[in-house]
Amino acid sequence: MILQRSKVNHWVVAPILIPLGTAGVLLAMARAALAWKRAASALACAAQLITALRLVGAAASKVPLVYSVGHWPAPFGIVLVVDRLAAVMMLLTAVVALVVLGYAVRGQDAQGRGFHALYQFQVLGLYGTFLTGDLFNLYVFVVILLISSYALLLQDTHGRGRALGRAGFHYVVVNLVASSLFLVGIGVLYGILGTLNLADLSIKMASLPAENSGLARMAFDLLLAVFALKGALVPLHFWLTPAYAAASGSVAALFALLTKAGAYAVLRIVPLFLGPDVASASPMVVPWILPAALATVLVGAAGALASKDLRPLVAYAVLVSMGTLFTGIGLFRVEALAAALFYLVYSTLVTAGLFLLADLVADHRRGGTELTPGHAVSQRGLLGALFVLGAMAMTGMPPLSGFVAKVLLLQAAWGHGAGTLWIWSVL
Repeated sequence: MILQRSKVNHWVVAPILIPLGTAGVLLAMARAALAWKRAASALACAAQLITALRLVGAAASKVPLVYSVGHWPAPFGIVLVVDRLAAVMMLLTAVVALVVLGYAVRGQDAQGRGFHALYQFQVLGLYGTFLTGDLFNLYVFVVILLISSYALLLQDTHGRGRALGRAGFHYVVVNLVASSLFLVGIGVLYGILGTLNLADLSIKMASLPAENSGLARMAFDLLLAVFALKGALVPLHFWLTPAYAAASGSVAALFALLTKAGAYAVLRIVPLFLGPDVASASPMVVPWILPAALATVLVGAAGALASKDLRPLVAYAVLVSMGTLFTGIGLFRVEALAAALFYLVYSTLVTAGLFLLADLVADHRRGGTELTPGHAVSQRGLLGALFVLGAMAMTGMPPLSGFVAKVLLLQAAWGHGAGTLWIWSVL
Protein backbone atom coordinates (compact mmCIF):
# COMPACT_ATOMS: atom_id res chain seq x y z
CA MET A 1 0.00 0.00 0.00
CA ILE A 2 2.88 2.36 0.84
CA LEU A 3 4.56 1.55 -2.48
CA GLN A 4 1.37 2.32 -4.40
CA ARG A 5 1.03 5.66 -2.63
CA SER A 6 4.66 6.49 -3.51
CA LYS A 7 4.00 5.81 -7.19
CA VAL A 8 0.94 8.06 -7.13
CA ASN A 9 2.98 10.84 -5.53
CA HIS A 10 5.57 10.69 -8.30
CA TRP A 11 2.80 11.11 -10.85
CA VAL A 12 2.05 14.49 -9.24
CA VAL A 13 5.31 16.04 -10.42
CA ALA A 14 5.02 14.61 -13.94
CA PRO A 15 2.91 17.53 -15.34
CA ILE A 16 5.79 19.85 -14.35
CA LEU A 17 8.68 17.68 -15.56
CA ILE A 18 7.23 16.68 -18.94
CA PRO A 19 6.74 20.19 -20.44
CA LEU A 20 9.87 21.51 -18.70
CA GLY A 21 12.06 18.75 -20.08
CA THR A 22 10.43 18.95 -23.51
CA ALA A 23 10.92 22.72 -23.64
CA GLY A 24 14.61 22.26 -22.84
CA VAL A 25 14.98 19.65 -25.58
CA LEU A 26 13.16 21.89 -28.07
CA LEU A 27 15.45 24.80 -27.26
CA ALA A 28 18.42 22.55 -27.93
CA MET A 29 16.75 21.55 -31.23
CA ALA A 30 16.44 25.17 -32.36
CA ARG A 31 18.04 24.42 -35.74
CA ALA A 32 16.42 21.02 -36.21
CA ALA A 33 13.78 20.33 -38.83
CA LEU A 34 10.26 21.49 -37.95
CA ALA A 35 8.95 17.95 -38.27
CA TRP A 36 11.13 16.81 -35.34
CA LYS A 37 9.92 19.72 -33.19
CA ARG A 38 6.32 18.89 -34.00
CA ALA A 39 6.84 15.25 -33.09
CA ALA A 40 8.49 16.11 -29.76
CA SER A 41 5.79 18.62 -28.84
CA ALA A 42 2.97 16.24 -29.83
CA LEU A 43 4.47 13.39 -27.79
CA ALA A 44 4.79 15.71 -24.79
CA CYS A 45 1.17 16.87 -25.04
CA ALA A 46 -0.03 13.27 -25.40
CA ALA A 47 2.00 12.28 -22.33
CA GLN A 48 0.51 15.21 -20.42
CA LEU A 49 -3.00 14.05 -21.30
CA ILE A 50 -2.24 10.52 -20.08
CA THR A 51 -0.77 11.94 -16.87
CA ALA A 52 -3.79 14.19 -16.31
CA LEU A 53 -6.15 11.25 -16.77
CA ARG A 54 -4.11 9.24 -14.28
CA LEU A 55 -4.25 12.05 -11.71
CA VAL A 56 -7.99 12.55 -12.16
CA GLY A 57 -8.48 8.92 -11.20
CA ALA A 58 -6.02 9.15 -8.30
CA ALA A 59 -7.65 12.32 -6.96
CA ALA A 60 -11.15 10.82 -6.93
CA SER A 61 -10.89 10.30 -3.18
CA LYS A 62 -11.33 13.20 -0.78
CA VAL A 63 -7.68 13.00 0.36
CA PRO A 64 -5.43 15.29 -1.76
CA LEU A 65 -2.22 13.90 -3.23
CA VAL A 66 0.85 15.73 -1.90
CA TYR A 67 4.36 15.74 -3.38
CA SER A 68 7.20 17.28 -1.36
CA VAL A 69 10.00 18.23 -3.73
CA GLY A 70 13.33 16.93 -2.43
CA HIS A 71 11.49 15.40 0.57
CA TRP A 72 11.66 18.74 2.36
CA PRO A 73 8.73 18.82 4.79
CA ALA A 74 6.04 21.47 4.58
CA PRO A 75 5.97 24.38 5.17
CA PHE A 76 9.72 24.69 4.47
CA GLY A 77 9.92 22.94 1.11
CA ILE A 78 8.15 23.20 -2.24
CA VAL A 79 4.88 21.30 -2.18
CA LEU A 80 2.68 20.22 -5.09
CA VAL A 81 -0.91 19.28 -4.28
CA VAL A 82 -3.52 17.52 -6.40
CA ASP A 83 -7.15 17.53 -5.33
CA ARG A 84 -10.18 16.99 -7.55
CA LEU A 85 -10.32 20.62 -8.68
CA ALA A 86 -6.64 20.75 -9.61
CA ALA A 87 -6.93 17.41 -11.42
CA VAL A 88 -9.89 18.61 -13.50
CA MET A 89 -8.07 21.83 -14.40
CA MET A 90 -5.01 19.86 -15.50
CA LEU A 91 -7.16 17.56 -17.62
CA LEU A 92 -8.83 20.57 -19.23
CA THR A 93 -5.42 22.11 -19.96
CA ALA A 94 -4.11 18.86 -21.43
CA VAL A 95 -7.12 18.45 -23.75
CA VAL A 96 -7.02 22.04 -25.00
CA ALA A 97 -3.23 21.98 -25.42
CA LEU A 98 -3.29 18.79 -27.50
CA VAL A 99 -6.16 19.95 -29.75
CA VAL A 100 -4.71 23.42 -30.28
CA LEU A 101 -1.29 21.97 -31.08
CA GLY A 102 -2.95 19.77 -33.70
CA TYR A 103 -4.35 22.93 -35.26
CA ALA A 104 -1.08 24.88 -35.00
CA VAL A 105 0.91 22.30 -36.96
CA ARG A 106 -1.13 23.26 -40.02
CA GLY A 107 1.45 26.03 -40.46
CA GLN A 108 1.14 28.56 -37.65
CA ASP A 109 3.99 26.94 -35.73
CA ALA A 110 6.35 27.71 -38.61
CA GLN A 111 6.34 31.47 -37.98
CA GLY A 112 8.98 31.32 -35.25
CA ARG A 113 11.70 28.81 -34.38
CA GLY A 114 10.78 28.95 -30.70
CA PHE A 115 7.05 28.29 -31.05
CA HIS A 116 7.03 24.75 -29.69
CA ALA A 117 9.38 25.51 -26.79
CA LEU A 118 7.25 28.52 -25.82
CA TYR A 119 4.14 26.39 -26.15
CA GLN A 120 5.53 23.89 -23.63
CA PHE A 121 6.56 26.69 -21.26
CA GLN A 122 3.01 28.02 -21.49
CA VAL A 123 1.43 24.73 -20.46
CA LEU A 124 4.13 24.35 -17.79
CA GLY A 125 2.99 27.64 -16.25
CA LEU A 126 -0.63 26.51 -16.33
CA TYR A 127 0.08 23.12 -14.74
CA GLY A 128 2.23 24.76 -12.08
CA THR A 129 -0.50 27.28 -11.26
CA PHE A 130 -2.97 24.48 -10.66
CA LEU A 131 -0.53 22.25 -8.73
CA THR A 132 1.41 24.57 -6.46
CA GLY A 133 0.87 24.47 -2.72
CA ASP A 134 2.47 27.79 -1.83
CA LEU A 135 2.06 31.43 -2.81
CA PHE A 136 5.61 32.13 -3.97
CA ASN A 137 5.62 29.29 -6.47
CA LEU A 138 2.24 30.48 -7.66
CA TYR A 139 3.98 33.77 -8.44
CA VAL A 140 6.80 31.91 -10.22
CA PHE A 141 4.43 29.98 -12.45
CA VAL A 142 2.38 33.11 -13.19
CA VAL A 143 5.59 34.81 -14.37
CA ILE A 144 6.34 31.82 -16.60
CA LEU A 145 2.84 32.24 -18.04
CA LEU A 146 3.44 35.94 -18.66
CA ILE A 147 6.80 35.58 -20.41
CA SER A 148 5.81 32.66 -22.63
CA SER A 149 2.41 34.15 -23.54
CA TYR A 150 4.01 37.50 -24.45
CA ALA A 151 6.51 35.76 -26.74
CA LEU A 152 3.77 33.65 -28.34
CA LEU A 153 1.59 36.71 -28.85
CA LEU A 154 4.30 38.50 -30.84
CA GLN A 155 4.45 35.76 -33.47
CA ASP A 156 2.56 37.52 -36.26
CA THR A 157 0.97 34.88 -38.48
CA HIS A 158 -1.57 37.12 -40.23
CA GLY A 159 0.43 40.23 -41.06
CA ARG A 160 -1.02 42.18 -38.12
CA GLY A 161 2.39 43.32 -36.89
CA ARG A 162 1.37 46.85 -35.86
CA ALA A 163 -1.75 45.69 -34.05
CA LEU A 164 0.26 42.94 -32.37
CA GLY A 165 2.90 45.43 -31.27
CA ARG A 166 0.35 47.72 -29.60
CA ALA A 167 -1.57 44.86 -28.03
CA GLY A 168 1.61 43.14 -26.90
CA PHE A 169 2.96 46.32 -25.30
CA HIS A 170 -0.23 46.91 -23.32
CA TYR A 171 -0.44 43.25 -22.39
CA VAL A 172 3.09 42.98 -21.01
CA VAL A 173 3.09 46.33 -19.18
CA VAL A 174 -0.22 45.65 -17.43
CA ASN A 175 0.77 42.14 -16.46
CA LEU A 176 4.24 43.18 -15.29
CA VAL A 177 2.66 45.76 -13.00
CA ALA A 178 0.23 43.13 -11.72
CA SER A 179 3.09 40.68 -11.12
CA SER A 180 4.99 43.34 -9.17
CA LEU A 181 1.94 43.96 -6.97
CA PHE A 182 1.62 40.20 -6.55
CA LEU A 183 5.17 40.09 -5.22
CA VAL A 184 4.47 42.96 -2.83
CA GLY A 185 1.42 41.15 -1.43
CA ILE A 186 3.43 37.97 -0.97
CA GLY A 187 6.19 39.89 0.83
CA VAL A 188 3.71 41.51 3.23
CA LEU A 189 2.15 38.16 4.08
CA TYR A 190 5.53 36.54 4.63
CA GLY A 191 6.58 39.41 6.87
CA ILE A 192 3.45 39.00 9.01
CA LEU A 193 3.05 35.22 9.08
CA GLY A 194 6.52 33.87 8.30
CA THR A 195 5.22 31.31 5.80
CA LEU A 196 3.86 31.10 2.26
CA ASN A 197 2.64 27.51 2.31
CA LEU A 198 -1.10 27.67 1.60
CA ALA A 199 -2.12 25.15 4.26
CA ASP A 200 0.15 26.78 6.84
CA LEU A 201 -1.15 30.23 5.88
CA SER A 202 -4.70 29.07 6.53
CA ILE A 203 -3.79 27.89 10.02
CA LYS A 204 -1.86 31.02 10.94
CA MET A 205 -4.53 33.35 9.57
CA ALA A 206 -7.03 31.84 12.00
CA SER A 207 -4.84 32.88 14.95
CA LEU A 208 -3.57 36.20 13.57
CA PRO A 209 -3.19 38.93 16.23
CA ALA A 210 -5.64 41.82 15.88
CA GLU A 211 -2.87 44.39 15.35
CA ASN A 212 -1.77 42.60 12.17
CA SER A 213 -5.20 41.93 10.71
CA GLY A 214 -5.41 45.24 8.82
CA LEU A 215 -2.07 44.67 7.08
CA ALA A 216 -3.02 41.10 6.22
CA ARG A 217 -6.34 42.34 4.81
CA MET A 218 -4.46 44.83 2.62
CA ALA A 219 -2.25 42.03 1.25
CA PHE A 220 -5.37 39.91 0.66
CA ASP A 221 -7.08 42.71 -1.26
CA LEU A 222 -3.92 43.27 -3.29
CA LEU A 223 -3.78 39.61 -4.28
CA LEU A 224 -7.47 39.65 -5.17
CA ALA A 225 -6.94 42.70 -7.41
CA VAL A 226 -4.06 40.93 -9.18
CA PHE A 227 -6.14 37.81 -9.79
CA ALA A 228 -9.09 39.92 -10.93
CA LEU A 229 -6.80 41.51 -13.53
CA LYS A 230 -5.60 38.07 -14.64
CA GLY A 231 -9.26 37.04 -14.86
CA ALA A 232 -10.16 40.21 -16.85
CA LEU A 233 -12.81 41.51 -14.46
CA VAL A 234 -14.16 45.01 -15.15
CA PRO A 235 -12.55 47.55 -14.80
CA LEU A 236 -9.32 45.55 -15.19
CA HIS A 237 -10.35 43.96 -18.48
CA PHE A 238 -9.01 46.45 -21.04
CA TRP A 239 -5.92 44.42 -21.97
CA LEU A 240 -7.75 41.27 -23.03
CA THR A 241 -9.68 42.11 -26.19
CA PRO A 242 -6.82 43.76 -28.18
CA ALA A 243 -4.38 41.00 -27.24
CA TYR A 244 -6.69 38.07 -27.96
CA ALA A 245 -8.03 39.60 -31.17
CA ALA A 246 -4.53 40.29 -32.53
CA ALA A 247 -3.12 36.84 -31.75
CA SER A 248 -3.14 33.94 -34.17
CA GLY A 249 -5.92 31.41 -33.82
CA SER A 250 -3.86 28.74 -32.07
CA VAL A 251 -2.32 31.23 -29.62
CA ALA A 252 -5.67 32.85 -28.81
CA ALA A 253 -7.24 29.42 -28.27
CA LEU A 254 -4.51 28.51 -25.79
CA PHE A 255 -4.98 31.90 -24.12
CA ALA A 256 -8.56 30.87 -23.33
CA LEU A 257 -6.98 29.05 -20.38
CA LEU A 258 -5.06 32.05 -19.03
CA THR A 259 -8.03 33.95 -17.65
CA LYS A 260 -9.30 30.76 -16.03
CA ALA A 261 -6.05 30.61 -14.06
CA GLY A 262 -7.03 33.93 -12.45
CA ALA A 263 -10.42 32.56 -11.44
CA TYR A 264 -8.77 29.40 -10.09
CA ALA A 265 -6.42 31.50 -7.95
CA VAL A 266 -9.38 33.39 -6.45
CA LEU A 267 -11.03 30.08 -5.58
CA ARG A 268 -7.89 29.03 -3.75
CA ILE A 269 -7.06 32.30 -1.98
CA VAL A 270 -10.47 33.44 -0.69
CA PRO A 271 -11.16 30.41 1.58
CA LEU A 272 -7.56 30.69 2.75
CA PHE A 273 -8.22 34.09 4.33
CA LEU A 274 -11.90 33.84 5.21
CA GLY A 275 -11.97 30.23 6.38
CA PRO A 276 -13.75 27.16 4.98
CA ASP A 277 -17.24 28.56 5.61
CA VAL A 278 -16.83 31.54 3.29
CA ALA A 279 -20.56 32.15 2.87
CA SER A 280 -21.09 32.86 6.57
CA ALA A 281 -17.85 34.84 6.87
CA SER A 282 -18.83 37.22 4.08
CA PRO A 283 -22.22 37.18 2.27
CA MET A 284 -20.61 38.41 -0.92
CA VAL A 285 -16.98 37.50 -0.06
CA VAL A 286 -15.58 40.87 -1.09
CA PRO A 287 -18.24 43.51 -1.86
CA TRP A 288 -17.00 44.28 -5.35
CA ILE A 289 -16.58 40.77 -6.80
CA LEU A 290 -20.24 40.16 -7.68
CA PRO A 291 -20.95 43.68 -9.07
CA ALA A 292 -17.72 43.55 -11.08
CA ALA A 293 -18.68 40.13 -12.45
CA LEU A 294 -22.10 41.35 -13.60
CA ALA A 295 -20.51 44.47 -15.13
CA THR A 296 -18.07 42.21 -17.00
CA VAL A 297 -21.00 40.27 -18.50
CA LEU A 298 -22.62 43.52 -19.68
CA VAL A 299 -19.39 44.98 -21.12
CA GLY A 300 -18.61 41.72 -22.90
CA ALA A 301 -22.11 41.48 -24.36
CA ALA A 302 -22.06 45.12 -25.53
CA GLY A 303 -18.63 44.63 -27.08
CA ALA A 304 -19.75 41.50 -28.92
CA LEU A 305 -22.84 43.27 -30.29
CA ALA A 306 -20.71 46.22 -31.48
CA SER A 307 -17.92 44.11 -33.02
CA LYS A 308 -17.35 44.39 -36.76
CA ASP A 309 -14.79 41.60 -36.80
CA LEU A 310 -15.12 37.98 -35.73
CA ARG A 311 -11.92 37.86 -33.66
CA PRO A 312 -12.84 40.76 -31.32
CA LEU A 313 -16.35 39.30 -31.09
CA VAL A 314 -14.95 36.03 -29.72
CA ALA A 315 -12.62 37.97 -27.41
CA TYR A 316 -15.61 39.80 -25.96
CA ALA A 317 -17.33 36.44 -25.60
CA VAL A 318 -14.42 35.46 -23.34
CA LEU A 319 -15.28 38.49 -21.18
CA VAL A 320 -18.90 37.31 -20.97
CA SER A 321 -17.75 33.86 -19.90
CA MET A 322 -15.42 35.28 -17.25
CA GLY A 323 -18.18 37.51 -15.87
CA THR A 324 -20.52 34.52 -15.66
CA LEU A 325 -17.82 32.45 -13.98
CA PHE A 326 -17.00 35.13 -11.40
CA THR A 327 -20.71 35.55 -10.66
CA GLY A 328 -20.74 32.00 -9.34
CA ILE A 329 -17.50 32.58 -7.44
CA GLY A 330 -18.81 35.85 -5.96
CA LEU A 331 -21.82 34.09 -4.47
CA PHE A 332 -19.54 31.48 -2.84
CA ARG A 333 -22.28 28.99 -2.17
CA VAL A 334 -21.66 25.32 -2.78
CA GLU A 335 -24.35 25.20 -5.48
CA ALA A 336 -23.03 28.34 -7.18
CA LEU A 337 -19.43 27.11 -7.15
CA ALA A 338 -20.49 23.76 -8.61
CA ALA A 339 -22.34 25.55 -11.43
CA ALA A 340 -19.39 27.92 -11.97
CA LEU A 341 -16.88 25.07 -12.26
CA PHE A 342 -19.17 23.22 -14.67
CA TYR A 343 -19.41 26.41 -16.72
CA LEU A 344 -15.62 26.95 -16.52
CA VAL A 345 -14.86 23.70 -18.32
CA TYR A 346 -17.61 24.21 -20.87
CA SER A 347 -16.82 27.86 -21.69
CA THR A 348 -13.08 27.19 -22.03
CA LEU A 349 -13.68 24.51 -24.65
CA VAL A 350 -16.22 26.65 -26.51
CA THR A 351 -14.16 29.86 -26.62
CA ALA A 352 -11.01 27.98 -27.64
CA GLY A 353 -12.98 26.33 -30.45
CA LEU A 354 -14.42 29.67 -31.58
CA PHE A 355 -10.94 31.21 -31.83
CA LEU A 356 -9.86 28.31 -34.06
CA LEU A 357 -13.05 28.69 -36.10
CA ALA A 358 -12.41 32.43 -36.58
CA ASP A 359 -8.96 31.53 -37.88
CA LEU A 360 -10.47 29.04 -40.32
CA VAL A 361 -12.90 31.69 -41.55
CA ALA A 362 -9.99 34.04 -42.20
CA ASP A 363 -8.27 31.32 -44.24
CA HIS A 364 -11.36 30.62 -46.35
CA ARG A 365 -12.71 34.15 -46.81
CA ARG A 366 -11.25 36.90 -48.95
CA GLY A 367 -12.41 39.56 -46.52
CA GLY A 368 -10.73 37.93 -43.52
CA THR A 369 -12.87 37.93 -40.39
CA GLU A 370 -14.59 41.29 -40.92
CA LEU A 371 -18.36 40.97 -40.45
CA THR A 372 -19.24 42.62 -43.76
CA PRO A 373 -21.13 41.13 -46.72
CA GLY A 374 -19.86 40.73 -50.23
CA HIS A 375 -16.81 38.50 -49.70
CA ALA A 376 -16.60 35.01 -51.14
CA VAL A 377 -16.29 32.12 -48.69
CA SER A 378 -15.03 28.68 -49.57
CA GLN A 379 -16.51 25.71 -47.67
CA ARG A 380 -19.26 28.06 -46.48
CA GLY A 381 -21.64 25.22 -45.63
CA LEU A 382 -19.21 23.58 -43.21
CA LEU A 383 -17.98 26.84 -41.71
CA GLY A 384 -21.51 28.20 -41.40
CA ALA A 385 -22.72 25.08 -39.61
CA LEU A 386 -19.75 25.18 -37.24
CA PHE A 387 -20.34 28.86 -36.50
CA VAL A 388 -24.04 28.31 -35.75
CA LEU A 389 -23.13 25.46 -33.39
CA GLY A 390 -20.41 27.57 -31.72
CA ALA A 391 -22.75 30.56 -31.35
CA MET A 392 -25.45 28.38 -29.80
CA ALA A 393 -22.90 26.92 -27.41
CA MET A 394 -21.53 30.33 -26.42
CA THR A 395 -24.94 31.81 -25.71
CA GLY A 396 -26.01 28.71 -23.76
CA MET A 397 -29.01 27.62 -25.81
CA PRO A 398 -30.74 24.38 -24.80
CA PRO A 399 -30.07 21.49 -24.84
CA LEU A 400 -26.34 22.29 -24.72
CA SER A 401 -24.36 22.17 -21.47
CA GLY A 402 -24.04 25.95 -21.24
CA PHE A 403 -27.80 26.19 -20.75
CA VAL A 404 -27.63 23.67 -17.90
CA ALA A 405 -24.75 25.56 -16.24
CA LYS A 406 -26.58 28.89 -16.39
CA VAL A 407 -29.81 27.39 -15.05
CA LEU A 408 -27.87 25.90 -12.13
CA LEU A 409 -26.22 29.28 -11.52
CA LEU A 410 -29.56 31.10 -11.54
CA GLN A 411 -31.00 28.55 -9.12
CA ALA A 412 -28.01 29.03 -6.79
CA ALA A 413 -28.53 32.82 -6.88
CA TRP A 414 -32.14 32.50 -5.73
CA GLY A 415 -32.60 33.90 -2.25
CA HIS A 416 -29.58 36.19 -2.42
CA GLY A 417 -31.74 39.17 -1.50
CA ALA A 418 -31.45 42.28 -3.68
CA GLY A 419 -28.68 40.60 -5.66
CA THR A 420 -31.04 37.96 -7.03
CA LEU A 421 -32.82 40.44 -9.32
CA TRP A 422 -29.56 41.78 -10.70
CA ILE A 423 -28.08 38.33 -11.28
CA TRP A 424 -31.21 37.00 -13.01
CA SER A 425 -31.57 40.16 -15.13
CA VAL A 426 -27.98 40.24 -16.34
CA LEU A 427 -27.40 36.53 -16.90
